[in-house]
Order: sequence, then structure tokens, then C-alpha cells
Amino acid sequence: MIQLRYFASLRETLGVGDEQLELPEGVSDVASLVRWLQSRGEVWDTALSDRRLHVAINQSVVKPDTPVNDGDEVAWFPPVTGG
Repeated sequence: MIQLRYFASLRETLGVGDEQLELPEGVSDVASLVRWLQSRGEVWDTALSDRRLHVAINQSVVKPDTPVNDGDEVAWFPPVTGG
């Protein structure tokens, strides 16, 4: 089981803040997880196509080729802005 979390505008766009799911077959890294989530529909595809999004596994920012394992928390968040 993995824990997925979506923050800020991404949470609003997707209509979900977090969810748990069994690690889908064929998903081994962040990139393949994103592709699997994008297959949920146009809103998911568009939202997760934003290259500015950051992804963290277990609270550490990672790259697309980072492995995803059972028990991981995977979080997506937009870049932090400030002023």
C-alpha cells in the first residue's frame, strides 16, 4: 500500500487531498506512477503534466527515476512562491 498526497492547487484541481492504494502492477518509479495516475482521465493527465510540480517520497524531494516501494508516502506539490 502507498500513501498519495496532493497539495495546494493540485489538491483543488484533482478534488482529492490524499488517498491510499495498492502499488499498481508495472509501477516501479515516480515516472511510471505519474503515467498510471494520468490514465485516470483528462484532469489527472493535465494536472500531473505540469513540469513545475515537485514530487517527494517520504518527505524528500525526488526525481522521476526514483523507485516507489510499498509503504512509501508520495506527495506532489507546486513550486513554492514568495514575495
